[in-house]
Amino acid sequence: MPDQTNRPHACDPQDLERLLVFRQNAGDAEGMAALYEPQAVLDAGEGHLLHGREAIRQFFRELVASGRKFDLGEQQPALVCGDLALTSTRCRNGSVTAEVARRQPNGTWLWALDKFSISGWPATES
Repeated sequence: MPDQTNRPHACDPQDLERLLVFRQNAGDAEGMAALYEPQAVLDAGEGHLLHGREAIRQFFRELVASGRKFDLGEQQPALVCGDLALTSTRCRNGSVTAEVARRQPNGTWLWALDKFSISGWPATES
């Protein structure tokens, strides 16, 4: 498992999603958690809120162990305001993610808030 100092950093908020998917597919749960601020909050769905990087790390360890693989979705351009950025991706199953990233003092970006799904499958017309 690569040391965190050897992992690429997100120099742009748009890098975070790609890095998360690549690290997950490589089985690097530690690297996935490293994309979050120490006090980040991740909403894993169904009212399951994870507070802090350690809880997020444990969640990703279990996710990686399950064998589930993420796919790169259709990432929307980040909406950036100063040191904050809203990132969002439409997944292949139709769900949409939403994240808030913050620029760190060294210029890199980490997620502070992450909601795996702000919408489920696309609504069908009646």
